[in-house]
Amino acid sequence: MLELVNISYEVDSESNRKDILKDVNLTIGDTEFVAITGPNGGGKSTLAKVIVGIITPTSGKIILDGKDITNLSISERAKSGIGFAFQQPVRFKGIKVKDLITLAAGEKISTIKACEYLSEVGLCARDYIEREVNASLSGGELKRIEIATILARKTKMSVFDEPEAGIDLWSFNNLIRVFEKMHREINGSIVIISHQERILNIADRIIVLADGKIVDEGEKDKILPGLLTNSDMSCRYYYDKETADISI
Repeated sequence: MLELVNISYEVDSESNRKDILKDVNLTIGDTEFVAITGPNGGGKSTLAKVIVGIITPTSGKIILDGKDITNLSISERAKSGIGFAFQQPVRFKGIKVKDLITLAAGEKISTIKACEYLSEVGLCARDYIEREVNASLSGGELKRIEIATILARKTKMSVFDEPEAGIDLWSFNNLIRVFEKMHREINGSIVIISHQERILNIADRIIVLADGKIVDEGEKDKILPGLLTNSDMSCRYYYDKETADISI
């Protein structure tokens, strides 16, 4: 179980302090699928980076299975079982896809097994297994390969930052199936930052983050209908800083 306790994060910009996250409290169960949504600039990606250790919060605590991991690095959190898929995946010149998946698995695996992970995300293993993870791959291909590495790791918690960004419709439909299968078969929790209705619809719980605060949360059947009043998910919630009210 992951617990965020009074998490705040602030930065200094041109001598002005800016609060990105404001006293966020959140608990994510061991096998729970949580989707985090809300307007652009509301702090969603920052919250994901705080969870995985890219950013250290200004105040508050992060507890994983009863252990305080607030000051652990991203590599230390990875060893604790937290995986992260970037919105813009990293390229690794000189490393082949097969080697990257093997490294993610943490053990020597066969080429056939590595190919199975690629097939899970809709890539023809024959065409990709020996390719380098470099600029010759498109953003969508890199994203699917990155998700294959998370499948190989079988992480305790998998965090995805807008996995739908930059991929075609067929790939997106395939990703939905991948996430549904992960939720059924992997004994771990899933956290996805997304505006996409289809992703929100397969989550157990939806968290709405606006202006750095959790302004609504609950089971998808409770939260999702209120989000579907506008065609643009990123603009559906308008946060009034003075009254702390949400209008849709």
